[in-house]
Amino acid sequence: MIGDLTSAPQPIEIKLFSSNAALLGEWAPRVATAIEKIPGVVDVLNGIDNTISGPAIIFQVDPMVAARSGFTPEEVAVDAAAILGGEEAVTPVIAHDRAFAIRVRFPTASRASLEAMKNTLLTSGSGRTATLGSLASLTELPGQNEIRRENLQRDVAVTARLEGRDLGSAVQEVKKTVARLKIPATIRVEYGGTYQEQQRSFHDLVVVLGLAVVLVFIVLLFEFRSFAAPLAILSSALLSTAGVFFALLITRTTFNISSFMGLIMVVGIVAKNGILLLDADQKYRGLGLPLEEAMVQAGRRRLRPILMTAL
Repeated sequence: MIGDLTSAPQPIEIKLFSSNAALLGEWAPRVATAIEKIPGVVDVLNGIDNTISGPAIIFQVDPMVAARSGFTPEEVAVDAAAILGGEEAVTPVIAHDRAFAIRVRFPTASRASLEAMKNTLLTSGSGRTATLGSLASLTELPGQNEIRRENLQRDVAVTARLEGRDLGSAVQEVKKTVARLKIPATIRVEYGGTYQEQQRSFHDLVVVLGLAVVLVFIVLLFEFRSFAAPLAILSSALLSTAGVFFALLITRTTFNISSFMGLIMVVGIVAKNGILLLDADQKYRGLGLPLEEAMVQAGRRRLRPILMTAL
């Protein structure tokens, strides 16, 4: 419900593209029927909008016939519009110091049916009369369904929500189900919705993670003025990501945008911890302690501040 109110995309959206409207109307319900059998996939909509707009009436004036009857095409067009929608009067009505527009329209009986409109008597500016049916052909068009396009290509979107399962596994199962349907090659299938946004966000966060590693390496390079220390710290930062996935596994948490952001934060936190340890190690080695003893003392000295800030 919140997704509907905020116009957020549905978790699952299968876009079927084709210039053949009948083909889309045939396969969209098939896809919807197939995916609604998948556990956890609920509220499936086949994307076929049955809302009808119309019907509509087309007036085609015959200029030659209108001229012989003493009418101009413009006069016939104005009168035809006045039968259905009315024409706004030139002079408004003033009431209570306000101007109100007046719309003049033919009586209701004149537009009750197509035959009534054809028999409506019109008067030209020259005073000649004729029926609308004798001056123009009237054609009634049936109502039309909504036509959906994306990048100028006609498509139908089959959508669904999820209940009790994660987005990644559900989309993979949906893809397998759709592949088994053997959709014709004339229909192009794309996956949108929240899944598409998630994939785009993951790609952006991979770029951010790479930039974070590079920038941290540059900062460490200026800090220690050697390659050994930055490489050691970044190696420990990258190895620490194993702990991230282990924690997600034991807590049964999906790898999502929030956990990806946490993964990027881990790189910075571990790098900061490495700086504290190596700085203390270099200090104790400068005091003349052997390598192993300096490492042990640095660990004892920096354990508490590292735990406090990491937690």
